[in-house]
Amino acid sequence: MIRTLATLLISTAVAAAHAVSIGQPAPDFALTDVNGKAVKLSDFKGKHVVLEWTNPGCPFVQKHYNSNNMQSLQKDATAKGVVWLSVNSTNKSATDYLEPTKLNAKMNGEWKGASSYLLMDETGKAGMAYEAKTTPHMYVIDPNGKLVYAGGIDDKRSANPADVKTAKNFVRAALDETLAGKPITVATSTPYGCSIKYP
Repeated sequence: MIRTLATLLISTAVAAAHAVSIGQPAPDFALTDVNGKAVKLSDFKGKHVVLEWTNPGCPFVQKHYNSNNMQSLQKDATAKGVVWLSVNSTNKSATDYLEPTKLNAKMNGEWKGASSYLLMDETGKAGMAYEAKTTPHMYVIDPNGKLVYAGGIDDKRSANPADVKTAKNFVRAALDETLAGKPITVATSTPYGCSIKYP
């Protein structure tokens, strides 16, 4: 517990040096997907992008995938031309770390995930740049490369799949508004879930 707290404090301190703010440019990153393809955020300038921090070992992630909530949101978004990047920042020494082939089998195989790319961030560099704290932790970026939403997926801070039905989905609302060229009503919210296991 002490080690976990110390790791969280160190991670938070490092992340603070790379603070991200709504309306400011989203930090670029270059990662490799589970199939070995190099992916850069800047490759998608001119498109709306969703970043989803994930870890299938987390009960809160399981809530949104076992209920098909996350996959439904991914499919709806990508059908509208949105690029969806799922990012796993779990370090290799963590007990719930999955190597790319196993992560792919879980997220895209068993769960039938529909993200554009499933990315590995084992060093935690991308996660820390965004101050990503939990799985899930969600971000929406506009076609100009600016951050327009950061926070939780919804307002039901539980691991109970039944809560999905009555939750206000902040990501869906932010996407609907930004795709329509409207300002985001709720641009930030407190993320909830499992702490990201950074190195």
